Amino acid sequence: MFSDSQDSSAPISRRKLLSVCTAAGLGQTLFPGALLALATKPQAATPSPASTAKPPSSTTDDLRGWPAITPAMIDAAAAIAAVHITDEQKKTMLEGLVGQRNSALRVRQLHLPNSVAPVAMTNPIPAGTPAPQPETSQPVRLGPAPSLARILAEVKSTAGSLAEEAWAFATVRELGVALRQRRTTSLALTRMYLARLKRYDSTLKFVINLTEERALKQAAQADRELASGHDRGPLHGIPWGAKDLLAVTGYPTTWGAAGFEHQQFDEDAEVVKRLDAAGAVLVAKLSMGALAQGDLWFGGRTRNPWNPHQGSSGSSAGSASAVASGCVGFAIGTETLGSIASPSTRCGVTGLRPSFGRVPRTGAMALCWSMDKIGPIARSVEDCALVLHVISGPDGRDLSVHSGAFNADLTLDPRKLRVGYLKSAFDAPVFQPLPKDEAQTLSAADRSAREREHRAGFERRAYDAKYEAAALDRLRAMGVVLTPCKVPHFRFSALLSILGAESAAAFDELTLSGRDALLTGQKPFDWPNQFRMSRFIPAVDYIQAQRARTLAMAQMHELFAHFDVIVSPSGGPQLTATNLCGQPAIIVPNGLRGDDAPPPPSTEDGSLENVGGPGTPVSISFLAPLYGEGKACALACAYQQKAGFLRLHPKL
Repeated sequence: MFSDSQDSSAPISRRKLLSVCTAAGLGQTLFPGALLALATKPQAATPSPASTAKPPSSTTDDLRGWPAITPAMIDAAAAIAAVHITDEQKKTMLEGLVGQRNSALRVRQLHLPNSVAPVAMTNPIPAGTPAPQPETSQPVRLGPAPSLARILAEVKSTAGSLAEEAWAFATVRELGVALRQRRTTSLALTRMYLARLKRYDSTLKFVINLTEERALKQAAQADRELASGHDRGPLHGIPWGAKDLLAVTGYPTTWGAAGFEHQQFDEDAEVVKRLDAAGAVLVAKLSMGALAQGDLWFGGRTRNPWNPHQGSSGSSAGSASAVASGCVGFAIGTETLGSIASPSTRCGVTGLRPSFGRVPRTGAMALCWSMDKIGPIARSVEDCALVLHVISGPDGRDLSVHSGAFNADLTLDPRKLRVGYLKSAFDAPVFQPLPKDEAQTLSAADRSAREREHRAGFERRAYDAKYEAAALDRLRAMGVVLTPCKVPHFRFSALLSILGAESAAAFDELTLSGRDALLTGQKPFDWPNQFRMSRFIPAVDYIQAQRARTLAMAQMHELFAHFDVIVSPSGGPQLTATNLCGQPAIIVPNGLRGDDAPPPPSTEDGSLENVGGPGTPVSISFLAPLYGEGKACALACAYQQKAGFLRLHPKL
């Protein structure tokens, strides 16, 4: 759900997000939530004259065993929260603050599980705007069935692993045609993908648990049903992988986190149920960054098949890596702030992040109730559309889900669509020297090194910009009229305290118990530290951020009211804006960097700075209005077929 990408063309980096969160005030507002923490560890600073007064014990002693709240604690909290409180006001506050603290402790005693959502659910549809109307769900309208001639020729002319790869990298549509023409069986495909998962996992580290027994039973049943004429639809018999935050009965659901390796649930996630009903075959629970952050989990770092010295990005790390390496037919990922977009870009696959409220999250780990989204990662836009059609729609339990059906027509003429593009994001970058105020603070040696780094970053960005400009040229050559537009001028990053507060609440028990020390990542940008800091975001500031979000949603809705689709680089400000405001995105491979590409910032194995470089993928994104994924799929599908990058895959 949460990306760790450092790629200049990828959505957002953990390091960058840390700085964004800091700028947004995440972890820097400490009143009044900080009083509990301050009471457990009294401050050593010299008290102000007012703070030397002894509080009346009869009103401020906490019968629950916590130390009394003192004026000194209020001083410290108020200073960090940038709130002015007089000495007289402090005296008046003391008794109420103890009651407030005790109320929080009473709620804490409920030991709320991760699955319990807040009462208020986010509605991204601005006031006065009609909600999507209930429709009768229709099958996705597809173009002509694909020919299997290429695959069959490859199988005939090769043997062993090369023949296997012809099927391994086939699209869902091609596999479906093959199953119905009896060119292969679901059982054969399932065994092939299981074997590949086992073969490449030692290098790519994308499997947490195989679901082999379950898969073989499902595949055998799919073959029997298809043979008897019982066809459940395009996904029938297709092997797939689940990001390991989706509950599956009988198997651990680890959330990628140490301390949760043996966690199990007694009900399948709703998405799993729907794919079961469609006849898809679950072959593996795939890796995810711990608690949906990045690509580092308790088993190691999931790798990019195009360059195994690089991480696959995250947090849908295993889902993207497994699809890219031909080890599943498709996978399910999730996104809160880049976790489908970023690994899809890094691994060169197609990702579809649906509108907020399109897919029920019942049975999935919650990170941020008002931002989490579930969507497919696959080889083609067609495949993603077929999967989204199956998993979308209300379930009666996730109350954020709207009733509008996902009815996509991929035969739609893209020339009839109103298409915008984020002009400033496609403008050729212009080199700007290191700011003088920054340069003057450095020694000569440090300044020289910083200038080299600054220049190298510009060269990487300028190189990637060529691929983005080429995408616009291809669209124009297709007869698509592109109208320039821009993301509203709004400080979207200032609203990321919403993610901080909700994620800290989702894992409050982990923080309070000290079990967060078990997580693999313990750096300042990792969840343990972020959760601790986010406990100090005042409720007032969280609500103010949500109120500001109402304004942001209205401005984004106004932008998309003029377009059916907006073309954008896969990173940049749009990523934060659309994730906060709920708009969908389709991420499509847009070529490979050439041998002349600038090297990565670091070539150290597994380094967060080891991104990009020769032979690695780039992407382009197609954004859409809320619940308007269908038209974006039509344009993205037409572009994918025109661009010719669909058949690119890593040579393992």
